[in-house]
Amino acid sequence: MDQERPPSPERPKRRPSPYADAPRLPEGESVDLTSLVTGEWIEIEVGCGRGAFVIERVAAEPRAAVVGMEIKRKWAALVDARLARQGLAARARVFAEDARAALPRLGPAGALKRMYMHFPDPWWKKRHHKRMVMGDVFLDEAARLLEPGGELFIQTDVVERAEAYEARIAAHPAFAPAGDAEGSPRLEQNPYAARSNRERRADEDGLPVHRMRWVRVRA
Repeated sequence: MDQERPPSPERPKRRPSPYADAPRLPEGESVDLTSLVTGEWIEIEVGCGRGAFVIERVAAEPRAAVVGMEIKRKWAALVDARLARQGLAARARVFAEDARAALPRLGPAGALKRMYMHFPDPWWKKRHHKRMVMGDVFLDEAARLLEPGGELFIQTDVVERAEAYEARIAAHPAFAPAGDAEGSPRLEQNPYAARSNRERRADEDGLPVHRMRWVRVRA
């Protein structure tokens, strides 16, 4: 006679993520940047992290509107909520998005005055390089979205990354260096009156930060 099997223990229900409702871009193949924020011009920050830069930037420049993209839902949700609490939601939003997938959906072409990327690509193992934001897709989309004369600003505290970025962008026909010295993208200081969390820590610790700026040349 078969014995009855004891009932299987119920698996504990997985708690929903408290950041499951982090803000996302509207659905659809294309997203109009002017429907997201309002300002005299629009800027994008790729990889907002804990949000120090975007918060300081909209406070320092009341004419600017800033769209932030942050792959970690927690930080996208927290920073976007903080902007709303400070009454800045009309001019600044942060969305839980992977920039590599999000940038091709944004428009119209030439809608941006500036694009920022602070301390990107913390991927040191070769098998992780596929996760890097900086690449041909990023540069092509930055070229499409930036207005003529629009600025691309990148900074890192890793000298090898700075050299690699500088060489890669130098090979792209859409960008010209716009640093302190003619023909160089290198900047001694951050000119935007706002610092990312990591930049602030690097400055406090006396670590060198490699700052670079390019402008979008006319086609």
